Amino acid sequence: MGLSRDRIVVVTGASRGAGKGIALALGASGATVYVTGRTRNEGDAALPGTVQATADAVTAAGGRGIPVYCDHADERQVKQLFERVSQEQGRLDILVNNATSLHDALTQTGPFWEKPLALTDIWNVGMRSHYTAAWHAAPLLLANGEGLVVNTSSFGGRIYMHGPAYGAGKAAVDKMAHDMAVDFRPFNVAVVSIWMGLLLTERTRLVFDAEPDKYADLLATAETPEFTGRVIDALANDPQRMAKSGKVLIGAELGEEYGITDASGSTPVSHRAFFGEPTTYGDAVVE
Repeated sequence: MGLSRDRIVVVTGASRGAGKGIALALGASGATVYVTGRTRNEGDAALPGTVQATADAVTAAGGRGIPVYCDHADERQVKQLFERVSQEQGRLDILVNNATSLHDALTQTGPFWEKPLALTDIWNVGMRSHYTAAWHAAPLLLANGEGLVVNTSSFGGRIYMHGPAYGAGKAAVDKMAHDMAVDFRPFNVAVVSIWMGLLLTERTRLVFDAEPDKYADLLATAETPEFTGRVIDALANDPQRMAKSGKVLIGAELGEEYGITDASGSTPVSHRAFFGEPTTYGDAVVE
């Protein structure tokens, strides 16, 4: 069966970007969504968006948005987040691990030794933080008797994209999804990593708006962040979702499989042909 429509969801890193879009789409399905992030007030971050604004938008979309200010680099705050979910809900249906540290120098050209060491922060918020959130969420997912954990990722887990710090971080969350799926399988909890396409986030819109002619072709292939949320909702509805557990999935291909369209009514195109096959892992279990 599909997961309950009266879902309890946690989306990490949802002040803006992919997390915000995912939270909005899941809110539109009627879910109660705990929205986490660090931004309390407009102007606190270089890009627009706050935790409260996303939570309000989730409620306006038809769900119930609950803002939780949480720095996912601080494991004490992560522990408090899931303690709150436990006290208020007693269960969890979906965890979306999206919080990621993206340094401003991420897209800087040149070899890795010419870039700041701070790019490795993605191994803390984006790798360790995903593990920590899933660790704290596990008792709630088990209490529910079923569930779904999604790590947001990208083709950077397979190909050279933004350098080795970024690539290692994405490859790690992909493999983590596979291995967590092994442990969660007896408890009917699916774990997947979803490769998103180029997203129309606040960050990319600034780049596109600065040079619209240069990026016109890229803009035509971009996805809204809400599209990934719609795909996650469809996956949660799939009674056969456990068959996908442990896999790295391309969001655009899942959208096509489930008949999900983007805000414009279009179906985003998979970049498999250009970037290659999703990562696959063996199923051997060695204790």
